[in-house]
Amino acid sequence: MAYKFEVYKDKAGEFRFRFKAPNGETMCSSEGYKQKASALDAIASVKKNAPNAELDDQAK
Repeated sequence: MAYKFEVYKDKAGEFRFRFKAPNGETMCSSEGYKQKASALDAIASVKKNAPNAELDDQAK
């Protein structure tokens, strides 16, 4: 099993995605989107920009 994004509809009818680890654990999840295309665009943005993301450690 590999890392994967899952797109789903929540109880309010909004589209969300979650990022899952190979062991099936949810690592993070998104806000709700009215359009499925918006959720898919957000996934594409994460895929594109995550390698350059900085760590903002506010737990000092």
